[in-house]
Amino acid sequence: MDRPGLQVLYANLVSDLAVDLEQREVLGAWAEQATREVWLLRSGDVLVTPVPVGEAFLAYACALTGVPRASVTVITLPDGFVSAGDRGAYRAAVEAVREAAAGRPVAAVLPTALDDAAVGLARGLGATVAPYASAAAAEAALDVTHLLNTKAGFRSTAQALGMRLPDGRVCRRAEVAGVVGELLASHERVVVKPDRSAGGHGLLFLSSAGGPWDAGTLAPVGGTEGLWVVEEEIDVARSVSVQLETGGEGPKPLFSGEMRTVGGSFTGYLSPLPAAVARFAPELEAWGRALGGFLTERGYAGPFGVDAMVSADGVLYAGESNVRRTATTTPQAMVARLAGPGDPTWATGRLRASAPYSFEEAVDRLHILRIAFDPARGEGIVLYSGAPADGVTWRYAVIADDRDSLERYEELLRSTWTTAS
Repeated sequence: MDRPGLQVLYANLVSDLAVDLEQREVLGAWAEQATREVWLLRSGDVLVTPVPVGEAFLAYACALTGVPRASVTVITLPDGFVSAGDRGAYRAAVEAVREAAAGRPVAAVLPTALDDAAVGLARGLGATVAPYASAAAAEAALDVTHLLNTKAGFRSTAQALGMRLPDGRVCRRAEVAGVVGELLASHERVVVKPDRSAGGHGLLFLSSAGGPWDAGTLAPVGGTEGLWVVEEEIDVARSVSVQLETGGEGPKPLFSGEMRTVGGSFTGYLSPLPAAVARFAPELEAWGRALGGFLTERGYAGPFGVDAMVSADGVLYAGESNVRRTATTTPQAMVARLAGPGDPTWATGRLRASAPYSFEEAVDRLHILRIAFDPARGEGIVLYSGAPADGVTWRYAVIADDRDSLERYEELLRSTWTTAS
């Protein structure tokens, strides 16, 4: 190993940074994606996850990354996550990691999101939170992390940093109806967003032609004191993002790309930015650097991203920030690890197979079709998130030298696996 102790990968997708913890159904769906964190494992590491990781998938990922399967341990949390106020859950998680470590020192906890639970886990293990020098330094960054993982916090910060935003207001729940009326007087459509929301959860789209509207249809989160954002609904032609990391030396762009969405919900990603939207890269990166400077000044270190929208008339608008490892961060790290040096084209997506498959059957089908990722060629299809709960809705990644090759891989996958994408 090239570090003085093992690393604990804490797949805390179930975190109050993203959405209110009372939204258990939503959190459960997100938790299923925690399995993708296996691509970050190095020899000796421990993965703490809210959902089980299938043995076939773990062996598959280890074979592609070259990590001996027997050298890594996966711990599944019995209740799905460690609540910031649940001392019993902390003790159980800490003891499970210590047992897995078998006396070896724990160097750091690498969380999906920097939250109170991640800091608490690191303190219990006598470790730091990567990439911070200490758990205390990570704890000092919690305020800005919580701020910028909210819609209202991002909107106020983005305005101060000079980003272009849709016309909108931040308000309390009781004020939402009035603000909706004000904005619909000047805009044909508006979107109402809970302060803490991710993946399109809880968004409400309203139009001036829609008739009377009742605030009772808002998502049941936030209470009367919770914040909401009401904005004009942009006629979105494309959705794009830039992902960066920051620390002592300031922000550094990592990659950018186009988000694949259905009904406003994220379904996949394509990187680098396609030619049709590549001209927005400088402005998008400038916004990311500005936000990274804001984060760095307040002690944050690690990954973050800015999501943006390209309107039908060709204007770029900032949408939100994600100050955590996102649905694109780990796949990109996987791509860099598998493809090696260079700048490959890659994408993630989702498809519904025409019949349920076990994980082993799904991998066999990729090999039969000769589209499975081939380390010798550095391209192909990777089933990066394991077997789906329903057996048919698969998440995949495709790595290729260029867009044409990538599209060929995806077309062959879809045409031979699916009845509908």
